[in-house]
Parts: sequence; C-alpha cells; structure tokens
Amino acid sequence: MQLIDIGLNLGHDSFDRDRDAVWQRAEAAGVRRAILTGASREHSPKALELARARPGTWFATAGVHPHHATEYTDECDAEMRALHAHPEVVAVGECGLDYFRDFSPRPAQRKAFERQLQIAVDTQKPLFLHQRDAHADFMAMLKNFDGRIGPVVVHCFTGTREELFDYLDQDWHIGITGWLCDERRGEHLRELAKSIPAQRLMVETDAPYLLPRTLKPMPKDRRNEPMHLAHIVEELARDRGEDVARTAANSTAAAEAFFRLPARAAS
Repeated sequence: MQLIDIGLNLGHDSFDRDRDAVWQRAEAAGVRRAILTGASREHSPKALELARARPGTWFATAGVHPHHATEYTDECDAEMRALHAHPEVVAVGECGLDYFRDFSPRPAQRKAFERQLQIAVDTQKPLFLHQRDAHADFMAMLKNFDGRIGPVVVHCFTGTREELFDYLDQDWHIGITGWLCDERRGEHLRELAKSIPAQRLMVETDAPYLLPRTLKPMPKDRRNEPMHLAHIVEELARDRGEDVARTAANSTAAAEAFFRLPARAAS
C-alpha cells in the first residue's frame, strides 16, 4: 500500500519527543505522504515549518479551528494569508463550525469561518472543513460561496446519512478516520462508507487523536500515530466489500487530485 494521511496533527506536542521515529513507523506501514493539519494561529505556522523539512512528502494546511475562533482577528487573517503564499500549504483550514463543544461563541465561529471561506475564494485552494452539530448553518454559509470556492473535504466525517448525502450532492469529498472503528459512536459509518464514491473518499488518522478502538494490541499511551492508517484502510475496505489494495489506491489517487500534489519521484 501507498497511503496518504490527509489529516495528521504532527505538530502536536505529544510528537515532540519522537517525531522522526513516528514517521519511520508510518512509512514502514505504507504511509508515503501526509497533509499536516494547521488549526490555530500557533499550529498553522508549525505545520508549514514541518512540511518544509520534508519537501514532497509532508504538506500543510493553514487555518483556525472553530474552537479557536475568538483568536481570528484582522492580524490573524493577515497571518493566514501570508501562510497561504507558500506552495507547501495546500488547503485552507481546518476551519468550520462546532456547536457540540461551543468552545468559542457561535457568532465568532461563523465570522472566522466566513473569513476563511473568503481566503479559499481568493487563493482557489481546497477547503479542509470541520462540522459538528452545526449542519444547517454550515451548509447555509457554504451556499453563500457557491460557485466561488474550489474542492471541499469534510474532514473526520462522523455525521448522519442525511449529512453525508448533502455533502455528496455538492460533489464534496469525505475524510474517514478511526472513528469508523468505534463500536460506541461510529458503527453507523460502516454502512454509510459503502455509499461514498471512490473518487470522493479519503483517509486520515487525525493523530494523535481518534486511536482506532479495534487495534490489537492497543498502545499503552493511547496515542494515535499515522502508522495506524493502514488499519483504518483495512477496516474500511472490509466494510465497502473491496480489496484492501483497491481502497488504498483509490484513496491515494483521490488525495493526490484533491490537494493537487506533485507527482512522487520514482524511488
């Protein structure tokens, strides 16, 4: 398998002690490239810094997650736009709406999201989006930008059948994580995964979060790593009734096209 992890929080401080070893394990498990998530004023520049350390292998997003929406000032907007001037930054986000946690007031979330949607219009870069318990407002805000934004991926999809088909009706992409492996909260995804067209389906770990609960043995520190992407793909392939190699190849091709990644040099 040659996989692309489209959602990896490699700048998280839990990786500071062994980041190179983490990536070596990922490569040994078939993960060849990754999109490093930028989700705040602090971590978006760090994602770019890391991406520049492994050109052609690591890429970055730059954005402000709704949890951090109150930090989205005019100065922050200028910082995000400066980050998007770098070719290593391949998508706008992680941004969107989260009414489940409400760590930021909803008006602040909507304002930060709108300003980042405008960055996507201005740069014509893909959007890397988060939505939880905010579907109606999420769809309404994106409709306001209809015809002006480029490709969209709803990252870490955990939603309902209705939400999934609303996204697919817009030709948006879907990111599937180890949430699929959670028998308490993610069982419905196993059936929904069959409905996602291959060219719209991408895979991600969201590491160090969302450790797949079906891993055996489970890591003692409970930290998710990009090497576990192979396990997620195996579970996903089984649910879709596909050969693992096909699921892997299709998700990789979808990610390469979506993020407009350069061709890999022959090894």
